[in-house]
Amino acid sequence: MHVIEMMRIAAPIVLAQVGMMLMGVVDTAMVGRVSPEAIAAVALAHIYWANLFLAALGLLLVLDPVVSQAVGARDRVGIARGVQRGVIMAVALSVLMSLALIPGRWLFTVLRQPEDVIPITATVAHWLIPGVLPSLLFVVFRQTLQAMGKARAIVISIVVANVLNALLNWVLIYGHWGFPAMGPAGSAISTVIGRWVMLAIIVAGGWRALIPTLSPWRPESFATAPMMRMLRLGLPVAFQQWLEIAVFALGGIVIGTFGSVPLAGHEIVLNLASITFMVPLGVGAAAAAMVGRAIGRDDVAAARRDAVAALSVGVGFMALTTVAFTAAPALIAGWFAADAATVAFSASLLPIAGLFQIFDGMQCVSAGVLRGTGDTRVPMLLHLGGFWGVGIPLCLLLTFPLGLGPKGVWWGFVASLIVVAVLQMNRMRWRLAQDIKRLHFDH
Repeated sequence: MHVIEMMRIAAPIVLAQVGMMLMGVVDTAMVGRVSPEAIAAVALAHIYWANLFLAALGLLLVLDPVVSQAVGARDRVGIARGVQRGVIMAVALSVLMSLALIPGRWLFTVLRQPEDVIPITATVAHWLIPGVLPSLLFVVFRQTLQAMGKARAIVISIVVANVLNALLNWVLIYGHWGFPAMGPAGSAISTVIGRWVMLAIIVAGGWRALIPTLSPWRPESFATAPMMRMLRLGLPVAFQQWLEIAVFALGGIVIGTFGSVPLAGHEIVLNLASITFMVPLGVGAAAAAMVGRAIGRDDVAAARRDAVAALSVGVGFMALTTVAFTAAPALIAGWFAADAATVAFSASLLPIAGLFQIFDGMQCVSAGVLRGTGDTRVPMLLHLGGFWGVGIPLCLLLTFPLGLGPKGVWWGFVASLIVVAVLQMNRMRWRLAQDIKRLHFDH
């Protein structure tokens, strides 16, 4: 019964997570008909974006326990304070993230990426800057509506934005309806337009639920002490998100030293793994909201049941993706590229990616449950140990001294995810055995 309820609640959140990532994947797939260099450049630009965005997202995910626990406690003032502080954080983070997207050409030159890819990557990254603010504000309102159990506006905004992005890609990448063929830059422009439309729709569709959280604006939302308490809770989540995405980004940089075709093949597989990862990420977000609401109403037993249901759904889905990645790698890779060498290289990596799917689901859902309880610091340390203490050294060892080349990077990914999954699962079991109290920031 709890599994069915979790699936019902998680489904729209999963759709939202998949939809946000799908825009980048569709961009990569559609420029894949241009050239291997275009695939590599667009995928690399989206990895660049993702490194920054997921760190900012991690900070904003502090809204999961803050808002959901306030919802569970029926504390309307607490909900409003949390949302308004989230808006302030989103605006500040958008400035920092936009500035960080500017030095792309210099960064990828220093990182010794293929010379024919760097200028295109930098151009795409610059075009993505206008989409930063709507993306972060969307996260604030999405987390708020999730915590309230109101997901309709989220789903509609994601579906419309993705359809629009695909249509504009067709127009701007290839040059239809009188527009010039802009190639990779056209894909970035399409994505930015889609992100602004996504924000407009979620605000309009969720207005009745959102307006009480935004008006009246509460002067105490700017209070330094409560904001700092939220930041102290959110910073470990942000760092945890960054630790994970940075490992995969660093792996891409290492593979980029082997040339454009290996980099393009790697980015295709990484995009596929990122898409499947959005499902347990969405389930983890649903678990964070449900666990948070249970703790807000002082029902830890319900939080435990929600955690078990979330793991069943998230890990169950990832088991299916393991089968798909190992059974039909060439068929799947062929959807994203026309170049035979790129398809072959992607197909050689997909079965390795299939091995870590289940463990990726375990660690992601466990982290969501822990976030709902307000536990963020220890999970961040576990990520640090698993990904950077085990994953990075092993990636480099297998790739260079042991001579496995690009595949060594992916075997390092497998090992790090197994370690992180075991650590996070054990932390979750311990945490849910405790007496957990609601978070308070204003007193």
